[in-house]
Amino acid sequence: MELPAVNLKAILLVHWMLTTWGSIVFSGPYAWANFTILALGVWAVAQRDSIDAMSMFLGGLVATIFLDIIHISVFYPREYLTDTGRFGAGMAILSLILKPFSCCFAYHMYRERGGELQLHVGFLGPSPERSAYQTIDSPDAPNNSFAGPESKGQVAHGY
Repeated sequence: MELPAVNLKAILLVHWMLTTWGSIVFSGPYAWANFTILALGVWAVAQRDSIDAMSMFLGGLVATIFLDIIHISVFYPREYLTDTGRFGAGMAILSLILKPFSCCFAYHMYRERGGELQLHVGFLGPSPERSAYQTIDSPDAPNNSFAGPESKGQVAHGY
């Protein structure tokens, strides 16, 4: 199934509006966490080819899903709630509902930029060992520097 093309700027605009309205009721840590992630999204827009910017934005979106669940459930005003408070809380909840979809779109953009998911959990099975070390020898025949000429394929001439 192909995801529809969604612009990163549109995702940022929607979450910026919802976060601004959600900050009417949930200020402090809610606003700091969400606006920080939106700043990472602006970085991802500015650096169109940066895998790091997109991965930081995607990771931040995933983190704020959990942070928003905790923050909204702990600090939801249960007493007297005005219409403005209900609106702000509703926008924060709507932002939370839309974040998994934004994560899917951000992950698609991350893959388009050349990123790949590197999640290797050892107990689930063998994972390919990726090392930055590469040998300069040919993989066909290992070079043995202590071997004599007869083991290197040369014939020793005796006089």
